[in-house]
Amino acid sequence: MKAVESNILTVSSSEAHEKGLSEQAKVFALIVGLGSILMTFAALTSAYIVRRGDGKWIAFDLPSVFYWSTLVIVLSSLSMIAAQVAAKRDELLLMRASLIVTIILGCQFLYLQFQGWKQLVADGIFFAGSSSNPSGSFVYVFTGFHGLHIVGGIVVLMIALIKAFQWRIHKRNMITIKMASIYWHFVDAIWVYLFVFLSMLR
Repeated sequence: MKAVESNILTVSSSEAHEKGLSEQAKVFALIVGLGSILMTFAALTSAYIVRRGDGKWIAFDLPSVFYWSTLVIVLSSLSMIAAQVAAKRDELLLMRASLIVTIILGCQFLYLQFQGWKQLVADGIFFAGSSSNPSGSFVYVFTGFHGLHIVGGIVVLMIALIKAFQWRIHKRNMITIKMASIYWHFVDAIWVYLFVFLSMLR
């Protein structure tokens, strides 16, 4: 009997170890992917600086709505933190509510970015064409490329929310919400960086 119990404990320990290694591999793969995204944005900002130094550069104020979208994206990071903390404490209702709030704020961010594009057009700042300027084109590229990653983040959050309603996220199974949190905080930080960068180098 003791031998059977020992074998069960050994198998259980082995499965837990394998699960830990699998989760580490997933997180590592995510970080590698985020590294490539970071390098892309770094290349774009470097190209911005080089092109700005070549002349024929029209300076303009960023759409005022971008200030609001920055506030919204920061708030979404706070709600994402609340969701992860709630999961660790097995406060599952709070976790679900926080995920829903984060998704809503992510959608609100995208809406505000679109309104920012409309404001740019109203101010005569176009992406392409005879009336366009590289300074404006870069803003569209930055915000558009970042917006695509926000869309990806919302999809990830939706998957996490579905799993949360299926009781598949709790303090003993945190990998989904952990990876969603890492990705969301990353894209949030990228926007804050872009906003500060564009505000300082007009």
